[in-house]
Amino acid sequence: MGCAPSIHSTSPHQTAALSQGTAATLHGLFVKTDAADSIPLGARLPEPPERREPAAAGRAGARRCCSSAEAETQTSHTSVKQASTTEVQIGPMRLTQDPVQVLLIFAKEDNQSDGFWWACDRAGYRCNFARTPESALECFLDKHHEIIVIDHRHARYFDAEAICRSIRATKPSEHTVILAVVPHLFHVLSLILFQRFMENSNIIACYNELIQIEHGEVRSQFKLRACNSVFTALEHCHEAIEITSEDHVIQLYKIHRDEKYAGDNSQAESHSFRCKNRRKESIDVKSITSRSSDAPSLQNRRYSSMARIHSMTIEAPITKVINIINTAQENSPVTVAEALDRVLEILRTTELYSPQLGTKDEDPHTSDLVGGLMTDGLRRLSGNEYVFSKNMNQSHSHLSVPITVNDVPPCIAQLLDNEESWDFNIFELEAVTNKRPLVYLGLKVFARFGVCEFLNCSEATLRAWFQVIEANYHSTNSYHNSTHAADVLHATAFFLGKERVKGNLDHLDEVAALIAATIHDVDHPGRTNSFLCNAGSELAVLYNDTAVLESHHTALAFQLTAKDNKCNIFKNIDRNHYRTLRQAIIDMVLATEMTKHFEHVNKFVNSINKPMASEGSDCECAPNVKNFPENQTLIKRMMIKCADVANPCRPLELCIEWAGRISEEYFAQTDEEKRQGLPVVMPVFDRKTCSIPKSQISFIDYFITDMFDAWDAFAHLPVLMQHLAVNYKHWKTLDELKCKSLRLPAENNN
Repeated sequence: MGCAPSIHSTSPHQTAALSQGTAATLHGLFVKTDAADSIPLGARLPEPPERREPAAAGRAGARRCCSSAEAETQTSHTSVKQASTTEVQIGPMRLTQDPVQVLLIFAKEDNQSDGFWWACDRAGYRCNFARTPESALECFLDKHHEIIVIDHRHARYFDAEAICRSIRATKPSEHTVILAVVPHLFHVLSLILFQRFMENSNIIACYNELIQIEHGEVRSQFKLRACNSVFTALEHCHEAIEITSEDHVIQLYKIHRDEKYAGDNSQAESHSFRCKNRRKESIDVKSITSRSSDAPSLQNRRYSSMARIHSMTIEAPITKVINIINTAQENSPVTVAEALDRVLEILRTTELYSPQLGTKDEDPHTSDLVGGLMTDGLRRLSGNEYVFSKNMNQSHSHLSVPITVNDVPPCIAQLLDNEESWDFNIFELEAVTNKRPLVYLGLKVFARFGVCEFLNCSEATLRAWFQVIEANYHSTNSYHNSTHAADVLHATAFFLGKERVKGNLDHLDEVAALIAATIHDVDHPGRTNSFLCNAGSELAVLYNDTAVLESHHTALAFQLTAKDNKCNIFKNIDRNHYRTLRQAIIDMVLATEMTKHFEHVNKFVNSINKPMASEGSDCECAPNVKNFPENQTLIKRMMIKCADVANPCRPLELCIEWAGRISEEYFAQTDEEKRQGLPVVMPVFDRKTCSIPKSQISFIDYFITDMFDAWDAFAHLPVLMQHLAVNYKHWKTLDELKCKSLRLPAENNN
C-alpha cells in the first residue's frame, strides 16, 4: 500500500484495507468489510469464530499500530464477495440503491459488536467501525452512513447521547437512522435522538433489526433524496410544471423563462414558486399538460401560452416578496409559519392598501360615505339613463376680466393680499367676483410661482385659459363649482410653500400641481361616480365605469386648452417637457378619486413617513426622497388629496359653510335618485332625516384624521390640525345635543 499508514483490525474476522490515504488517517477507525452477498431472512448464519485469545492479541496489536509508522495491511481473502445493488421504483423512476453503509460506534469489541458486524457482513452492507467520538464524527462526515449503531450500555467510555447530538447537528444526518444498543434496564430518555435496540448479541436478532431499518426508514430516506434529484431536474426543465396535493392544492409552480420571451439577450433563468400545504406531507407531481386530451402535442411545445403568461408576471416585485416568505417558512416554527401563511393570503389580494370596513362598524353614515365615494356604482339599470349635458345652466354674470394682475379692482386686490394665509376667506372672494374667484386667485397664485415663465407663455394667454376653465365649472352646483376649485388651488399653493414640500419638489412639479388643482373638477355635474354609473350616463359608458369624473376632468381640460391657440398655455414648451408635465397633471387629478384613497395614504406612510421617522431626521428637506421620482409622485398625490378635502381643517366658519354645501349637493342627488328610480347611493343624505354633524364626524373619522396626521408629519401643519380639532369638537357637541343642523338653533337665530 505504499507509504500509507497501516490499519490493524482488532477483530478475529475478515477485514478489507482502506484504499484511500485520507481515510487511512482516521483515528481509531477500522474498516471491517467492503461487501458480501445478502442472505434471506430465514437462512442460517454461521457463528463467529472464537475471539478469546486472538481478539486479545489483536487489541494489543492495535495499540502497537497506533504508535508505529510502519506501513502494514492485514487482509483476509476468504469469503469476501462483491456487494450487490438494489433497484427501487418511485413512480415511473427506477433507481439503483447502493449497498447500505453502517457505522458501528463501540469503545471496545465484544459479542454485541461482533453480532452487528456479522449481520452487516451477511446483509451485504458496507461497515465501518469507530472507537472514539472524534473518529466516529469524522468517519460519518466522510461516508454519510445510512445506519449508525452506537453502544449506549456503558457511560464510562463515551457519552452516547453527546455523540448523537453532534451527528444530528450535521447536514447529512437528516437521512440517517441512529440505533442505540441499550441494556435491558434502560430508562427511556432520548428517543428523539435515536431508536432503541435491547442488548442482544444473537446475529439473527441483529440481522432482522438491520433489515427492518433498511426496508423502512432507510428506503424512505432514499426516496426522499431521489425527490431532490427530481426538483433539480425541474429547475432545468423548459416546460411549465405544476405539482399539487391530492386536494389539488398547488405545492410548486415552476416556469422557465427564456430569452425569446424575456425581450432581451440575457441568459434564460429558471424561477420557482413554492406554496406549502402543511396538512399533507406528500406531494403529487403532475404536468399542466396532463389536464387536456391533447397532452402529447402540448408536451412537444417548449413554450406554452401559460408559461408565457407567468413569465410576464413572475418578475413582479410582489412575486419576489412571496418567494422570500416561502423560503423563510421552511425553517420556521409552526406558529411563525402559520402567521406567514396569513401574510401570503393578504399579499395575494388585489387591494393591498385599501382597508376592509369591518362588520362591527354599523355607522350608517360611514357605510354610505364609503359606498358613495369609494365605489364606481352599485348596478346598471336599463331604461333610466342619466345623460350628462355639458350645458347645464352655465350662466355667469359678466365681470370685466383684468388684463394683468395689477388691473384687478381694489376690493378684490385687498382680499388677495391675504391669499398666502391658511385662513384666507374664499367665500368673500366668491362674493366680490360674482362667483368667479378662480380667475383672480389663479392669476395671483400662478404669478407667485412663476408659472408663465416656466411655460413660456404670456399673461394674456394664461388669463384666457383661466377664463375657459372657470366657464366650464357649473355655478349651479352648490359645492363642485369654481369656488371649490379656487379653494383647492389655494390649499395646494399653501402646501407648496411649506419648506419640506418645497425642498422635495422641482419647479415642474409645482406647476403641474397648480394646474391639476385648477382643473381637477372642471365640468363636474354635481353627482358622484356611483350615480353616473347607475344611471348609465354617457361618461360612465365612455370611461367603462372607472374613475369616470376624474378621467373626464383631465381629458376635457386638455381638450379645452388645445382647442384655441389663444388659451393654449402649453404651446411654447417642448414635447418632452409637455409629456412629463401632462403625465404629472393626469396622475394628480386621478389621485383625487376616492376609490384609491387608502392606497395612496398607506403608500405615502410606508414610503415617506416611516423611512423619515426611522432616520430621525429633523431637517426640513429630505434629499433621499427627492432622489426618487416615485416618492415625489407620492408627495404630489398626497398634497392634492389633502387640498381637495381640506374643508374640515379650515377655520370653523368656513368649515361649516363647506359642510352645508356638500350636504346640499348630496341631498339633491338623493332626490334625483328617488325621482328616477335609481339606487340610492347614500340613503343617510335624505334632507328630511339627515344629521349633518353625524355625517361630518364619520367623514373626519374615516377619511380625514389619518390622512392629515400623515401629511402633517411630513409638511408640519400645526394650524390645520388645530382647526381640525376645533371643528371636530363642534360636530361632536351638536351630535351629543341631538342637533341635526349646522349650528345650534340659538346660533341660527342670531
